[in-house]
Amino acid sequence: MSHSLFDTPFIAAPMAGGTSTPALVQAVQAGGGLGFLAAGYKSPEAMTAEIAAARAMGIRFGMNVFVPDMAQLSPSAAARASLEAYRRELEAEGARFGVAVPALRFDDDDAWQHKIDALIADPVEFVSFVFGLPGRSVVKALQKAGTTVISSVTSVPEALAAAEEGPDALAVQHSSAGAHTAAFLAAGAGENASSTTAGLIAQVRAAVDLPLVAAGAISDGSALREVLAAGAAAAQVGTALVRTEESGARQTHKDALGDPRFTETARTRAFTGRFARSLVNEFVRDHADAPEGYPAIHHLTAPIRAAASAAGDPDRLNLWAGTGWRSAKEGSAADVVRDFLSVL
Repeated sequence: MSHSLFDTPFIAAPMAGGTSTPALVQAVQAGGGLGFLAAGYKSPEAMTAEIAAARAMGIRFGMNVFVPDMAQLSPSAAARASLEAYRRELEAEGARFGVAVPALRFDDDDAWQHKIDALIADPVEFVSFVFGLPGRSVVKALQKAGTTVISSVTSVPEALAAAEEGPDALAVQHSSAGAHTAAFLAAGAGENASSTTAGLIAQVRAAVDLPLVAAGAISDGSALREVLAAGAAAAQVGTALVRTEESGARQTHKDALGDPRFTETARTRAFTGRFARSLVNEFVRDHADAPEGYPAIHHLTAPIRAAASAAGDPDRLNLWAGTGWRSAKEGSAADVVRDFLSVL
């Protein structure tokens, strides 16, 4: 499969919450890759300001947008009760740092429609979507504006559903990936049918005729080569870039990825209410039964996570990490990209 759609086989994954920055995208480009920025958790104004900053640097980039889950924005009485019980459980965590756990909050990630309108009015080269499908009309409007559209999937059924909307490519995420799962069908929320990212790529490749971007445990050049051989047009790399100097990740997170006392990762809902892969720390262990409820739980834990970061406490912080986290290196992201590409 040619990677001509992106002009490189290396794509820096969009990492919301401040990790993906214009400086990181610039360094990735210097090393021969293509970087994505993240609109998640940002207002439309903050998103457009970041686009302006990237354009001023003269770099290629894409923008990733969270698709809101309407069911989570209007939960049932039973779901609200479960979330309220978890809020009370978190009060002891807040007391540890002297911060209050806020009241339950349900929102649509800061004005989904306003972000779409802004991206149509002032288009960027690539837009990718995660947590759901944007809808055929959104896909077509962005394409008409000149944007290449990528939808994120985690299984063959999701790939078939996404392909119906007519995107230009699919990002295919294996369960070994760090941070949030892109799954949006109930059957895709668990572990993948294939044990490897390359195996999942091969399955999706056989089902849909679209360029595929592999995601999940792409931790070195050999892993990149493997997914390309399986039929991917490119690989999306996240965890391997978190420790770099251009990454905007919290220093406590960067340090934890290199700390030998962390020995495993797990998929957890404890921090945000949506399954995400993290290093296993005390918070993950203490809240193994956290309920579903994104973004409500994200808002509940935000003050705790901010306080833990300020205190340099990795045991109360979301330490997103894919299963290949041990190979994440410090230094410039440009050098990391060059290392990946050197084996091709």
